[in-house]
Amino acid sequence: MRIPFAQIDAFADAPFTGNPAAVMPLTAWLDDATLQAIAAENNLSETAFLVSDGVAADFALRWFTPAAEVALCGHATLAAGHFVLSSGDARTRVTFATRQAGVLEVARVDAGYTLALPAWTPAAKDLGDVAATLGVADPVATLWHDKGYALIVAADAHAVRALDPSPAALATLEPMVAVITAPGDADSASDIVSRVFTPGFGIHEDPVTGSAHAVAVPYWAERLGRTRFNAFQASARGGRLSCSLEDNRVVLGGACVTVIEGTFLLP
Repeated sequence: MRIPFAQIDAFADAPFTGNPAAVMPLTAWLDDATLQAIAAENNLSETAFLVSDGVAADFALRWFTPAAEVALCGHATLAAGHFVLSSGDARTRVTFATRQAGVLEVARVDAGYTLALPAWTPAAKDLGDVAATLGVADPVATLWHDKGYALIVAADAHAVRALDPSPAALATLEPMVAVITAPGDADSASDIVSRVFTPGFGIHEDPVTGSAHAVAVPYWAERLGRTRFNAFQASARGGRLSCSLEDNRVVLGGACVTVIEGTFLLP
């Protein structure tokens, strides 16, 4: 079987920045074990699989890390939207039906795209053990969302950039998406900064995480007193996102760059 393959840097203004995702359109769903094996072979933070839908949305969409299927992935959805909308089709927006996050939409805006995700508002919870494991001293706040997202608010952007949790320390945490965030500064040229660690999903640190902002944006909108702001994810690759809270949706903006196109050969 020959499967079209594209590797796309999402939330990226140039190649080798943002978060790489594989996008692979299928004519029909393969079994879950094969999808997981393909994602492990790709060895990227996410592989997005598309199947034409035409009922609930334009496409059905699923995402796999090298280790597991996930409930929501923002950067791979943005990459999938870029894949479809740059294919020569005249459409300017595309919808994706997902299993746990509802229908998501990617729309072309100028030279980039917007991505509408569900707004997952976190609630205050004592996560002192998680903050300590990550190396966040005296967090300003700790919050949790039942989809498996821990939001740890640090005092400043320097504290976020200085984090260096070891893989051994992260392995002690239960599977979660751990988001460490703080107000932005001059170095980040943004309103908020973050880093994201994903123990249990085969990824030490995720470069740029759209789904983390589905949780972080509702918190920051309330704290900043406004619904529009900019974010920078301070990973080694780095990535910039525009953020807005619109009713029950978090709308993220960013650009994509295709870096590889080819064919995946499945025996």
